[in-house]
Amino acid sequence: MANNATDSYWLLRIKSELVDPIGALSNWSPTTHVCNWNGITCAVDQEHIIGLNLSGSGISGSISVEFSHFTFLQTLDLSSNSLSGSIPSELGQLRNLRILQLYSNDLSGNIPAEIGNLRKLQVLRIGDNMLTGEIPPSIANMSELTMLALGYCNLNGSIPFGIGKLKHLTSLDLQMNSLSGPIPEEIQGCVELQNFAASNNLLEGDMPSSVGSLISLRILNLANNSLSGSIPSALSHLSNLTYLNLLGNKLHGKIPSELNSLIQLQKLDLSKNNLSGSIPLLNSQLQSLETLVLSDNALTGSIPSNFCLRGSKIQQLFLARNMLSGKFPLELLNCSSIQQLDLSDNSFEGELPSSLDKLQNLTDLVLNNNTFVGSLPPEIGNISSLEGLFLFGNFFTGKLPMEIGRLQKLRTIYLYDNQMSGLIPRELTNSTSLTEIDFFGNHFTGPIPETIGNLKDLIVLHLRQNDLSGPIPPSMGYCKSLQILALADNRLSGSIPPTFSYLSELTKITLYNNSFEGPLPHSLSSLKSLKIINFSHNKFSGSFFPLTGSNSLTILDLTNNSFSGPIPSSLANSRNLRRLRLAQNYLTGTIPSEFGHLTKLNFLDLSFNNLTGDVPPQLSNSKKMEHILMSNNKLKGKIPAWLGSLQELGELDLSYNNFSGRLPSELGNCSKLLKLFLHHNNLSGEIPLEFGNLTSLNVLNLHRNSFSGLIPPTIHQCTKLYELRLSENLLTGEIPVELGGLAELQVILDLSKNLFTGEIPPSLGKLMKLERLNLSFNQLEGKVPPSLGKLTSLHVLNLSNNHLKGQIPTTFSGFPLSSFMKNNGLCGPPLRSCSEFTAKGEMQLSNTQVAAIIVAIVFTSTVICLLMLYLMLRIWCNWREVAISSAEGGGTVAHKTRNGEYWNMNSFGLIPSPDKQNSAATTSFYNLRMETKESTNM
Repeated sequence: MANNATDSYWLLRIKSELVDPIGALSNWSPTTHVCNWNGITCAVDQEHIIGLNLSGSGISGSISVEFSHFTFLQTLDLSSNSLSGSIPSELGQLRNLRILQLYSNDLSGNIPAEIGNLRKLQVLRIGDNMLTGEIPPSIANMSELTMLALGYCNLNGSIPFGIGKLKHLTSLDLQMNSLSGPIPEEIQGCVELQNFAASNNLLEGDMPSSVGSLISLRILNLANNSLSGSIPSALSHLSNLTYLNLLGNKLHGKIPSELNSLIQLQKLDLSKNNLSGSIPLLNSQLQSLETLVLSDNALTGSIPSNFCLRGSKIQQLFLARNMLSGKFPLELLNCSSIQQLDLSDNSFEGELPSSLDKLQNLTDLVLNNNTFVGSLPPEIGNISSLEGLFLFGNFFTGKLPMEIGRLQKLRTIYLYDNQMSGLIPRELTNSTSLTEIDFFGNHFTGPIPETIGNLKDLIVLHLRQNDLSGPIPPSMGYCKSLQILALADNRLSGSIPPTFSYLSELTKITLYNNSFEGPLPHSLSSLKSLKIINFSHNKFSGSFFPLTGSNSLTILDLTNNSFSGPIPSSLANSRNLRRLRLAQNYLTGTIPSEFGHLTKLNFLDLSFNNLTGDVPPQLSNSKKMEHILMSNNKLKGKIPAWLGSLQELGELDLSYNNFSGRLPSELGNCSKLLKLFLHHNNLSGEIPLEFGNLTSLNVLNLHRNSFSGLIPPTIHQCTKLYELRLSENLLTGEIPVELGGLAELQVILDLSKNLFTGEIPPSLGKLMKLERLNLSFNQLEGKVPPSLGKLTSLHVLNLSNNHLKGQIPTTFSGFPLSSFMKNNGLCGPPLRSCSEFTAKGEMQLSNTQVAAIIVAIVFTSTVICLLMLYLMLRIWCNWREVAISSAEGGGTVAHKTRNGEYWNMNSFGLIPSPDKQNSAATTSFYNLRMETKESTNM
């Protein structure tokens, strides 16, 4: 560059391509000497520009190719701006450049290979951009490079093997990219490397032992990659190492005991790997160690017995989520410098030592999710530095020691999921720094301390699922920072204090499953931040209007109370409301049309009230609706056709109302519908064919309406049905064979009390999961298909009151007689056997057949009687002749019969009796009539 005039020309060209909102380049003007321009550094002779620093100047635009004209430039710093576009390859012409800093911009594209031409470059920092592509191998040509920072980009590919040629490199920052492949062995050539950070990439393979030869290394950060294999013991050679982070890899095997020789090490993080074995690290040797993180591994055993000695500097010890066991490690009590101790999610057991107060610098004690037992030692109140106490998920019992009130710095106490009992000590409210209290799932009894209002900074109070009783203390209203209040599942009573109006920060309040009563204080309407309200299963009465003041409300559940009056239309102002449950109250009036503004509503439960009128059409605006429950009201009108436009609808329950008219075919458009309950209404007409489109349907209940016509054959498309109830309607025709294709039917198939005719389709025998089948009170005929006997899951069966006949499948013998009553032609257990039924003429006869049999019997009996009279007359005549002859000759006379036999006229023993034959015939007729009568009564 020949002169300053030329320099100023090119600089003004560069300025013209930039946007300068804060005037960083305002004095770049021909009227001012170029060496006095902002950011410009000239050589001593004022002849050449050797430096340009516009870092953090708020400029935007692209990096101009005109920079290539400044061949004497040694420093170019455009970092921390809003520059976009690519890095010009022309920058490779700046052969005298020592420092190039372009980090923290919006640059994109690849790193130009020409950058490798900058042989004198010592600092290259171009990270925190949107650069892509691979690291160019030409970077190995910059032999003077001491700092290479390419982190926080989108670079991919592998680390170039030529990286080992950078002998003077002291800092290599490659973190937060998408680099893959192994760490090259050649990295051992970077003999002066002090900082190597390649965390949050996709590096894989074993960690090379050659890293152990980088004896100048002070920081090694390879966290969150996919490195595998074991931790090389060669790392013990890094005597200057102060920071070692290998978390979040796939390393396995044991932790090398050789790491104890890293006497300069201050922070060691080996968490989130697959390391196993015992803990070999000794703070007595790692005398500079301040932080040790071994969480999320598979380590076993306990803390080494000589882990700590006096003079320890360790402040953070995190061993969470391993398989460590044994009693609380008393060895840790020698580490008096510990500030944060995390032994959570292990298998430690036994009681906490009373000497726990030796840890006088402890700020956080995290012992949750172990199997510790016994009471909390009162000495815990002596650890005056304690801020966080996390003991949840253990088996602690006994009372909470009142000494806890001494902990003036205590901010968080989590004791949930234990078995603690007794009163919540009043002294707890002396710990006025408390922000979070969670005692969920214990057995605390008695009242909430009246002095709870002392905790002015309290944000979370979670006392759910205990045995607390009594009212809410009015002083709770003075916990003005309170955001979450959970008092559900207790035995609390009384009313809500008016002082709750002071809880302006409250976002969530759950009081369900208690015995609260009375009307709500009107002052609750001032709580504008409330997002979740659950007062269900209490005894609140009056209007719930005071709960409608928050426009932030997302969930309101008032189920099972005694609220009365109309639903406040002001509730529609909570435009973010997603879940509204008002069931089992005494609400009256109509559903507000203003609910049409609740476009985010997905759960609406108004069931078991006294609501009247139609379903407002404005609800069709709630396109995200998934559950509509309005059963057990007095709603009327037709089922709205617009329900078919609710594509997210999964449950619709309009049962036990006064709806009438036909079912809209549009309901068939609700492709996600799982449950449809329309039973106990006055609906009529045919079941729409479009119901076959409800392929996700699990439950269909149309019981007790006036539906007529056939079961639509399209019903077989609802293959996920496990409950189908069409009983007590006026349905006709045959039972569709397609029902046998509903293989998921399990709870019940109920077609009873209709007008079905024809035979039971054998295809029903394919319903192998079916537990209850009711076909009673129809006009079905024919035999019970043998295939039904294969329904091994069936435990309730009712085929009564039809015209069925034939043998019952033998597997049905265990069902009661009532399952088959009033089917006159059925036989077999539990009815009488079919063989007896046949032998005694028990098979049911038609009226014509019975009449014909009677006529035949009467005719036969008449003929026999006439024949007998004729014979008797003949005998009498013969007797007269014999009598006359006897009178004439005397003595006993025997007459010869036509067969040549002689009859003794003084004895009737050989005379066949007409009465005997008639008696037999009469007996047979009597039996037939009696059996026929019994058969009719079955």
